[in-house]
Amino acid sequence: MVEAALTIGRLARAAGVGIETIRYYQRRNLLPLPEARHSTFRHYPVSLVQRIHFIKRAQDLGFSLDEIAELLELEDGMNRRSIRSLAGARLQQIQAKIADLQRMEGVLHHLIGQCADTGQSELCPIIPTLSAASKHSEAGVKHD
Repeated sequence: MVEAALTIGRLARAAGVGIETIRYYQRRNLLPLPEARHSTFRHYPVSLVQRIHFIKRAQDLGFSLDEIAELLELEDGMNRRSIRSLAGARLQQIQAKIADLQRMEGVLHHLIGQCADTGQSELCPIIPTLSAASKHSEAGVKHD
């Protein structure tokens, strides 16, 4: 039985992406480029809709396209160690980002509280604190 085929426009609509997204994924070797057969249009297997959904969902979880390419190489699901390793590395990145966001939340919460507690005759400490932080980061930058 021959699988149904779609033009690039129909594939894009079915997957909910633009044609340029499909072309970009092809350039990144995430999607195959079908051979042009007897007509002027290339025909794509319907199964690529699921592959595109996989790519988009992995991107939603923060995987880079390089990481997604690695996952696609493991798509048979048999190399659990490699799959866990990739997913675990992504989880560590997410946890580090959460820790950074929580730290930023704490600093801003504290500064907002200090601003509310200072009298009208005093400057709100947010601006000077941010300015001081900017000077500290500039001190570590080398100027060539």
